[in-house]
Amino acid sequence: MSLILASGSASRRRMLEAAGLVFEIDVPRVDEEAAKASLRAAGLAPREQADALAELKALSVSRTRQGFVIGGDQMLAIEGETLDKPKDIAEARKHLMRLRGKSHHLLCAAVVASEGAIIWRHVDTPRLKMRAFSDAFLDDYLARTGGDVLSSVGAYQLEGLGAQLFERVEGDYFSVLGLPLLPLLAFLREHGIVPR
Repeated sequence: MSLILASGSASRRRMLEAAGLVFEIDVPRVDEEAAKASLRAAGLAPREQADALAELKALSVSRTRQGFVIGGDQMLAIEGETLDKPKDIAEARKHLMRLRGKSHHLLCAAVVASEGAIIWRHVDTPRLKMRAFSDAFLDDYLARTGGDVLSSVGAYQLEGLGAQLFERVEGDYFSVLGLPLLPLLAFLREHGIVPR
């Protein structure tokens, strides 16, 4: 059974590679912004939005490809508000200032589809607290990370310099990076994709 990652995320690709999985990448052709707008208009909670977007991506690829197709998505929720990936450095600064000194949740969803149907799903919700960093630190952080911060919700990458933004992280490290890897590996072991 072939394994396909329905995502253009470099972080998800690196996690699966580091775990020793052999897989293909097929980036789904879905309008994520339109889908998010529709899900939010329907009043779905961030957890449901992340799950629905992961499902949309997996099904989009599964309808045309044979194998197990992994779709993933991640949302950031703080005080009833959802933050998406920043569009530019100015928005990244705004997001980080919004998160500074506060706790937020990441809603990290993964879905596996096969033959156009969902066969597994999981949503994890790590809780992170940013420290009350100085404006000078924020300026230096954005200067050093540059455009890399635009690739993740919250404008941080915990596996790099973004670790310095945090006071506390509660929950699964892999989920913070964008994929609930351990539950996914357990599912793949059950189906003979990963050795037991």
